[in-house]
Amino acid sequence: MDPRGPTTANLTAPPVALGAVLKRIGPGLIISANIVGSGELIVTTQLGARAGFVLLWFIVFSCVVKVFVQVELGRFTVSEGTTTLEALNRLPGPRPLVSWVLWLWLMMYVGTLFQVSGMLGSIAALFAPRDRAWAHALACLVPAAACALILSRGRYGAVERWATGMVVLFTLSTIAAVLALQWTPYRIGLPQLARGFAFERPETFTVAFAAFGVTGVGASELIFYPYWCLEKGYARFVGPRDDSPEWLARARGWLRVMQVDAWVSMAIYTVGTVCFYLLGAAVLHAKGQEVTGAELVPVLSGMYSEVFGAAGAWVFVLGAFVVLFSTVFVSTASNARLLSDGAALFRVLKDPSPERRRRLVQAGSIGIPLGTALVYLWVGEPVHLVMVGALGQALMLPFLGLAALHFRHRITAPGLRPGSSWTLLLWVAVLGIATVGAYQAGRQLGLIA
Repeated sequence: MDPRGPTTANLTAPPVALGAVLKRIGPGLIISANIVGSGELIVTTQLGARAGFVLLWFIVFSCVVKVFVQVELGRFTVSEGTTTLEALNRLPGPRPLVSWVLWLWLMMYVGTLFQVSGMLGSIAALFAPRDRAWAHALACLVPAAACALILSRGRYGAVERWATGMVVLFTLSTIAAVLALQWTPYRIGLPQLARGFAFERPETFTVAFAAFGVTGVGASELIFYPYWCLEKGYARFVGPRDDSPEWLARARGWLRVMQVDAWVSMAIYTVGTVCFYLLGAAVLHAKGQEVTGAELVPVLSGMYSEVFGAAGAWVFVLGAFVVLFSTVFVSTASNARLLSDGAALFRVLKDPSPERRRRLVQAGSIGIPLGTALVYLWVGEPVHLVMVGALGQALMLPFLGLAALHFRHRITAPGLRPGSSWTLLLWVAVLGIATVGAYQAGRQLGLIA
């Protein structure tokens, strides 16, 4: 397979009816199926533990607001047939070798690799404490090696289906845990929910800012999403842009498929993310506990034990393993494709032929999990590593929003541009994302108390 996904050579376009929509939905659901990853399991829960219920509104906002940027980036890829990095490289501004935005992306990319490292460390913590050094190292290296082996052999589909089913079960267990809290001392009532939507500011914003970067569709998922649109064949069915009536009809049809995909995905991951936040706010905040590297497993499993008793620890361990491994798996597959694309754009890959790209994707599929596992064994702090990636993604979000606006107003085919209502909501979303980034910068610089 071409690491850039399907080509646009095949112009056969099946009719875009409801049946086609149901068959072709995929990229967003890949995201939602793996949405209970390190961001939700660690960062969102940690935010609930620190802030209590007061930032429930912020979690919902972070899940909903980014879908507008996601759809615009997907719209550009489906209509133009280009990858995300190629699209970002077309933005105006300074070009030291590549667009200035790609240099920002490169820094975020390194941060996301640290995040993968933290996820592997979290998996290791599930099965062996850090004071059992050899067992802990083995519990980190075995999942990394399994991920490398499966991806290098192209066994993506079977693992994706298995992981999706298990993630759904764990998410349903988390929803059940939140509902079952009503029969425990940690009952969530209307006063707590009302406070959650009182739009209060947190005392410390760093964890909230990190959660904003990874909850729902994070910056990395926004960049991955167009690649999966290419993999699923959306751009291939649309064909090369020629602005003909036939091309516009095909493009509008497949864009409707993509939008259904994105909104269904958003509904799924918002429910899951809110449930993780509520568990942290109701149980951990009430106990005065926080999610730290040393106490990661006992603290998080304790949320489930409060509801399910002794079995709660097993529910957590099994569920956490599946969601973390599946997130490492999808992140590695995506990061390997970004590695190939980025190497060509930064001219590290001198001959970016399809075969050379394919080999680089395969090498990345092996090197990324094994390399990030070694980073964790050197650093040894899974929560800190996850936070590095989360903060990097949060810093990238405003620039992705600006890119979406540029594509909407300057490049996207006029016949495919959204109407005034959607454009207004896109502007509101981007301004909201930029405001969060500016607020964090102001706090860090001491300009905002």
